[in-house]
Amino acid sequence: MSEEQRDRRDGGDGANDRRHDSPRQPRYSDFSRERRPQSGGDRPERGGDRPYRGDRPQQQGGDRPYRGDRPHHGGDRPQRDGDRPYRGDRPQHNDRDRRHQGDRPQRDGERRGFPQRGGVDRPRSEFAPVRERVPEPEIPEEITPRDLHPAARNELKTLSKENAEQVARHLAMAARLIDEDPERAHEHALAASRRAGRVAVVRETLAITSYRIGDFALALRELRTYRRISGKDDQIALIVDSERGVGRPDRALEEGRAVERSSLTPAARVALAIAMSGARLDRGETELALGELEIPELDPDRAFEWSPALFSARAAVLEDLGRTDEAAFWTQRAEAAASALGLDDDEDEIIIEETELEETEEENED
Repeated sequence: MSEEQRDRRDGGDGANDRRHDSPRQPRYSDFSRERRPQSGGDRPERGGDRPYRGDRPQQQGGDRPYRGDRPHHGGDRPQRDGDRPYRGDRPQHNDRDRRHQGDRPQRDGERRGFPQRGGVDRPRSEFAPVRERVPEPEIPEEITPRDLHPAARNELKTLSKENAEQVARHLAMAARLIDEDPERAHEHALAASRRAGRVAVVRETLAITSYRIGDFALALRELRTYRRISGKDDQIALIVDSERGVGRPDRALEEGRAVERSSLTPAARVALAIAMSGARLDRGETELALGELEIPELDPDRAFEWSPALFSARAAVLEDLGRTDEAAFWTQRAEAAASALGLDDDEDEIIIEETELEETEEENED
């Protein structure tokens, strides 16, 4: 080390003069590594800079042990290159080595009749139960798939031709028997559902027949399935009435209020109003039951297909309220609407004019 460098280190005059005379900032080269104190004592240097790592003394004393001489926790075992044990010497625990052992526990799949790997295949019929085929109700030969409504037949196109034809015949029989023999209609609907349980019209038919025979729990299940498959709320009135049938009028009102009535057809709105009015009567709320029937379709001067049922429901509620005169008026309107609709089934709307009825009666008296 030169005398000038020693002077700078010891704070000599030369260093002070240079520091005041020159504005140059100290550089990294002014602080050479050879002036740094060595924490490990004297050791050989490489190029006057960093020490050689291989000659660095160990902190725990002595040289670092070679990895191959590291003691093993599992005791003596064969080494591969002084390190890890050879995997081929490790005992294997797999099914191939154990499947020939006589004391091997039996797996669940084998107990259920699935074939064993490496063994003798057992027939599945010895273990799995076989579903018995339920006999279907007889269908007269004159009933053909064309007896079903075309819109309903269109939903059966996802089935095979033979299955679609048989399902269509069962649905046609259910529609024919629903009024005169609901029990037999229900049997045909069940047969159709066993053949085509994922078709919306099939689940709808089964729901209707279940409702007609008084099985409201089954009707609710099928109605919800139909709504989930079809995405329609057109059978909401049956859902409300079925909730009433199982003794849940509160739930019936909740179901009815959850539907947007503007999205329903007029016939569906009228049916829902009648069902909601019945749920109010179940709760003893007669005035509210009358309010449920106050809908735009309540027009005494016009008769539609839904008018007789709506007029009759209003007359019944008015009778419960003791308003007999009003009840008699709506009873008369219901009878007139039913009579008018029976004259010509092709008419969608029939206007009932009270003046014409009075004139006809006067002429008959003369």
